Amino acid sequence: MAKAQDFRAMTVDQLDDELLKLKKEQFNLRFQKATGQLDNTSRVRLVRRDIARIRTVVTTKRGEAAAKV
Repeated sequence: MAKAQDFRAMTVDQLDDELLKLKKEQFNLRFQKATGQLDNTSRVRLVRRDIARIRTVVTTKRGEAAAKV
């Protein structure tokens, strides 16, 4: 689990890449849960929260960039 401060240090492109990676992991975790192979159920919650953190930081950064223009 990363902190929002770690995400704020990244660029928007890096955040988009990280978001894509987390969404793939979320999909794989859902698939494992459906097939009964998921061992660490708490990981689902952590991934979901990291996705929310990244989306919040990206929205903030894009809003700041739009305000400067």
